[in-house]
Amino acid sequence: MAVRIDKKIKGYTVVTPEDKAKEAVKAAAVTREAAEAELAKGADVIQMHERIERPEVLIGSTYKIKSPLVEHAMYVTINDIVLNAGTDHEHRRPFEIFINSKSMDHFQWIVALTRIMSAVFRKGGDVTFLVEEMKAVFDPKGGYFKAGGVYMPSLVAELGMIIEDHLKSIGMLHDPEMSAENRALIVEKRRAYDTHQRSKKKPEISKAPAAAATGSGHEEDIEVTGDGASFPPTATMCHKCSTKALVLMDGCATCLNCGYSKCG
Repeated sequence: MAVRIDKKIKGYTVVTPEDKAKEAVKAAAVTREAAEAELAKGADVIQMHERIERPEVLIGSTYKIKSPLVEHAMYVTINDIVLNAGTDHEHRRPFEIFINSKSMDHFQWIVALTRIMSAVFRKGGDVTFLVEEMKAVFDPKGGYFKAGGVYMPSLVAELGMIIEDHLKSIGMLHDPEMSAENRALIVEKRRAYDTHQRSKKKPEISKAPAAAATGSGHEEDIEVTGDGASFPPTATMCHKCSTKALVLMDGCATCLNCGYSKCG
């Protein structure tokens, strides 16, 4: 169809197929952004960001740290804010952190660290990176073992471990599932080690009835998570799970906590 031009032509350009394709992609992007904005508006889901004001009441948890590096215990309090309460999108997010102790030796860096972490919490987004960053801090004077035989390279690393436990409790982090085969392997190795240790000891007649009555073997209620587990006093630290649970079995170093073995 012919088109009559009544005005004077001042210039022209040729529209190529590539230009048409770019325009189509641009239009599709605008349509998608508009749809996502409309969907978010309809859902009215509130995400954590720095403009959210602090409520009058927050839900908190307090954790105790008893480290040989400090004279007095430290108490770590992490307060959470509940977003989208009463809806399908309800979730808890860390909002602020405080550390209290009678010891004033580390007061300056503790205040600085808690203020920075609280600011990161309020920014929103993925704050789980704090865990790995803090657990990677090593004390040049050396670390220590906490209850359960878990090695802590520094006091900051234990703070990172507490944050990790808290994020797991509110659903922001999840433990990797241990397979049934690996659990069965750990139970088998623990049972074999106990049997070997008992065979090396001479039976004591006076203690045999008591042992039989109480079931003194470790076959029942075997702990495979590390925390609270009772491992042999001669066990050394496993470099894989950082727990004092590495024993020598049949010439192979074997971990009774995670199942690691140098012999495969």
